Amino acid sequence: MSSHGSHDGASTEKHLATHDIAPTHDTIKIVPKGHGQTATKPGAQEKEVRNAALFAAIKESNIKPWSKESIHLYFAIFVAFCCACANGYDGSLMTGIIAMDKFQNQFHTGDTGPKVSVIFSLYTVGAMVGAPFAAILSDRFGRKKGMFIGGIFIIVGSIIVASSSKLAQFVVGRFVLGLGIAIMTVAAPAYSIEIAPPHWRGRCTGFYNCGWFGGSIPAACITYGCYFIKSNWSWRIPLILQAFTCLIVMSSVFFLPESPRFLFANGRDAEAVAFLVKYHGNGDPNSKLVLLETEEMRDGIRTDGVDKVWWDYRPLFMTHSGRWRMAQVLMISIFGQFSGNGLGYFNTVIFKNIGVTSTSQQLAYNILNSVISAIGALTAVSMTDRMPRRAVLIIGTFMCAAALATNSGLSATLDKQTQRGTQINLNQGMNEQDAKDNAYLHVDSNYAKGALAAYFLFNVIFSFTYTPLQGVIPTEALETTIRGKGLALSGFIVNAMGFINQFAGPIALHNIGYKYIFVFVGWDLIETVAWYFFGVESQGRTLEQLEWVYDQPNPVKASLKVEKVVVQADGHVSEAIVA
Repeated sequence: MSSHGSHDGASTEKHLATHDIAPTHDTIKIVPKGHGQTATKPGAQEKEVRNAALFAAIKESNIKPWSKESIHLYFAIFVAFCCACANGYDGSLMTGIIAMDKFQNQFHTGDTGPKVSVIFSLYTVGAMVGAPFAAILSDRFGRKKGMFIGGIFIIVGSIIVASSSKLAQFVVGRFVLGLGIAIMTVAAPAYSIEIAPPHWRGRCTGFYNCGWFGGSIPAACITYGCYFIKSNWSWRIPLILQAFTCLIVMSSVFFLPESPRFLFANGRDAEAVAFLVKYHGNGDPNSKLVLLETEEMRDGIRTDGVDKVWWDYRPLFMTHSGRWRMAQVLMISIFGQFSGNGLGYFNTVIFKNIGVTSTSQQLAYNILNSVISAIGALTAVSMTDRMPRRAVLIIGTFMCAAALATNSGLSATLDKQTQRGTQINLNQGMNEQDAKDNAYLHVDSNYAKGALAAYFLFNVIFSFTYTPLQGVIPTEALETTIRGKGLALSGFIVNAMGFINQFAGPIALHNIGYKYIFVFVGWDLIETVAWYFFGVESQGRTLEQLEWVYDQPNPVKASLKVEKVVVQADGHVSEAIVA
């Protein structure tokens, strides 16, 4: 077994913290250092970058986007994407199923209240319980086998819920589904980021997380179509189809390469280098990008790391860099679930509160909401490798607060008009139920349309801001030997927040209606401030160079430092300018 990277983490942290600039690679001359002499050549220009060596290597190691190897890499990312689809499918699935008459006739849950809370929340409880085991499987057996095992659990859970006739069986199935999702969503994002070339990393991992919409949109469409079936198959068919993407994953993982970082961490250096040459170097072992990645991975990944000790989570909390890494994981995990997006589980109730009362209309709006949110997310994915992560999170979170505030204000006016309409109907001699059902006749529909538009706008902004980065931020913040454990903790936190959303949400909506949204307006403003002071910028650096960033006394300040390079007219990087 290779002994590289066996240095003590604490001494390395102390050593690196004494340096004011990011470490450079003296053993590999990726780009020569200078004082800007070559900037005088015709067509030359100076450019600010976060990592001069990486920028130069990418410029001179142009990966062919439609080569056989690149297409194979796309397929591997698609398989990871399917894992996120399985999770996203559930988000729209239960929203639609709860609204079905046949489901209500079978289980009598209502559309809000404690029974709905249990159905939604047991899924997240299963995911929380499964998170520690997910880390063990991913670290010990590899990312591919983790995805495969997760698929098995999801198929079993689908069988249990689809064959249910009692609420107890249904709830047990939801728990098993959560276990499977936990295993898949630890292995898949780690796999996506570890196989991607550095300059594709944001798009690959962001695309993985857009699998939420790859599941939620089909689920919304399927539940809408099945609504018109006049039997229990109206809700059983959507539940059966939850296992579909898992079959794709389980049949495909045998044709995928293993993560090179997992291979380095387990002493399989030759296989790891062969992967880098084939998929990142156009088959050239002397590619500057391959040489840079190989050296950084060998130096930065330990073969005797904490990934070999299943219970050891100490590096995430006991070191300066570990605490900062976990700060990023905590923020994206909590904020990504508790910024108002958790209301999406109860879209049908939200729509009812703003005047959309027909079940078929509610299901149709549910589809529309998923589609426009997906457009926002995919637009962000296409730009993720060029946009600074920190700025997007600060500005986007503030805009989320503004959109929710608009929705809340219009909903408040709509509520007053509805109450006034009910009273007018009562004065005209209607009974109480008919008075409430016909209150919309006295409501200004423009307020309802405005509230609906603001809610849709919030979902577009949230999807643009958070959906790609929910996969990118935690996987970039965590180094290889703690990535599995860190993602497991992230999964636990995400599902804990999901539990709060799904358990408290129906009760809060039942008791205070639209006023529940005001909670998220204030919280989103707090999140904006947190991103400004504690958000570490990771765009434009290799995963290994981020180790230097997190070792600095102030990682936020260090992450914003830039280097200058001289780029010639032909695109060649002639030197990195030393101050």
